[in-house]
Amino acid sequence: MRRPRVDWMTRADDAILEFLLNEGNRPLIANPSTVEANIDYKISHVRRRLRALQDGGLVEYYDADRGLYRISKRGRAYLEGELDAEELELNEE
Repeated sequence: MRRPRVDWMTRADDAILEFLLNEGNRPLIANPSTVEANIDYKISHVRRRLRALQDGGLVEYYDADRGLYRISKRGRAYLEGELDAEELELNEE
């Protein structure tokens, strides 16, 4: 299925989500450095994108104290094309 695209998302977001999903295996739990070592983006960009993905509900902390992230159910639904673009809009408060 085709994935929805919204203004706040970038190509790096798909790479991060696909890495964390680890298709065909158990989903990964990783810190920003581990993500950066496995995709083609700098650590500063990975950190910013993980925060944005967390704000969008596509990733969540596995362990906030250790900075470990995992893909959320919503992130999996996004990768499978099960979310509409409207569902991905960030709530601005």
